[in-house]
Amino acid sequence: MRVGIIGLGSMGTILLESFLDSGVIKEKDITVINRTKEKALKAKEAYPAIHVADTIAEAVKRSDYFFVCVKPLQFACVIDEIAPVCTQKQLCISITSPISVELLESKVDCKVARIIPTILNRASAGSTLISYGKRCTTEDQKQVHAFMSHFSEPLEIEENITRVSSDIVSCGPAFFSYLLQQFIDGAVRQTEISKEDATTLATNMIIGMGRLLEQGHYTLPTLQERVCVPGGITGEGIKVLEQEVGHMFDHLFQQTHAKYYHEQKKILEAFTNQATNK
Repeated sequence: MRVGIIGLGSMGTILLESFLDSGVIKEKDITVINRTKEKALKAKEAYPAIHVADTIAEAVKRSDYFFVCVKPLQFACVIDEIAPVCTQKQLCISITSPISVELLESKVDCKVARIIPTILNRASAGSTLISYGKRCTTEDQKQVHAFMSHFSEPLEIEENITRVSSDIVSCGPAFFSYLLQQFIDGAVRQTEISKEDATTLATNMIIGMGRLLEQGHYTLPTLQERVCVPGGITGEGIKVLEQEVGHMFDHLFQQTHAKYYHEQKKILEAFTNQATNK
């Protein structure tokens, strides 16, 4: 299987590394291109057998599957270069949540899917969210699922839960890293523990907690019940969280969805302008 990666930003690079580290794709079967060629050449230093394309059209022609990993507002221009050269046998895969498979399918003649990865895939962990276009066959879906299973847990989702699913899977690591850092900083401010020790303890705690959940020893509610002994110290901390957290996560999802709908509007405008300027 030949794979193309258009755009080597954070997620494009994570996909490249995940493909190669998992062994699902060989270096010689990957073609990359980036707007700044230096970044693509740097990737080639790490993986000498990959091919660095000079144009998007070249990257598409060399690929069976090609991943479009560019920023949302760059999509219209990139698709304009893809559309004339892609074929019905190829599969174009977007990794950008505001770009629906229906919109993408209306712009190209090839098969279309959307895969939303997460930084956790770099450790062969976490989910990837998948949505398929109407042209994808059952066999295509099986292949994509098997392909992504090498370094993630693929989950097919409907369009109406794309944003919230992405918030949990893709943005979640950043959200909870922020909260954990605040947890550490609070401990350092309020006690005599060093930041280094607090960071070590908190990091080991979150890793161990993940293993407890992964191995099925507890669910989130039963884990809280087991640690929070009635009348104990943990319970006092939970009281603070109940008072302080409130509707914080409701507000978080409201904000991310507002940004999502704003980006969708801008993307539609970009595609309209692109068509008008032809």
